[in-house]
Amino acid sequence: MKLDDEAYMQMAFHQARKSYEEGGCPIGGVLVANDTGEVLGQGHNALVQEGNPILHGEMAALRAAKRINRHNTTMYTTLQPCFMCAGTIVQFGIPRVVIGDTKNASSVETLAFMEARGIEILVMDSETSPSANTCVQLVTRFRHEQPELWIEDWGGGPNPRLKEKQQEKLK
Repeated sequence: MKLDDEAYMQMAFHQARKSYEEGGCPIGGVLVANDTGEVLGQGHNALVQEGNPILHGEMAALRAAKRINRHNTTMYTTLQPCFMCAGTIVQFGIPRVVIGDTKNASSVETLAFMEARGIEILVMDSETSPSANTCVQLVTRFRHEQPELWIEDWGGGPNPRLKEKQQEKLK
């Protein structure tokens, strides 16, 4: 069965928009069975809504899917996974990840991390994909409206120990 990436990304976007409308970070995820196209779980970032810093869109989709074999699934995520989510995707053996927005991510490191572990990565083109375009637009808007919340959730801010070590090297 060939999955309809555009349709599933639109579902993930609806989750991201729901989070945004609730005052949260607009990141959504949908976990789909590759053989049947069944949506196994979906969810959105819940840092604001639940006060939970580890419940990103991908994590919420996995939580909603409960206990299943994830070895024949695709994770649709509106934003490039952070290292926490990328690590979870690798840990649970999810073989395919479709991403709506890499433009608002900080680097390509998580993509390289997942690809090095055999995960197929598809970054949707925001020039040709309406759902990817909406993903990019929503996160760009959110980053401008709430930069502190964006840094707290996705960026985490600078590591104070790392800054100290860098300053020591300059002495």
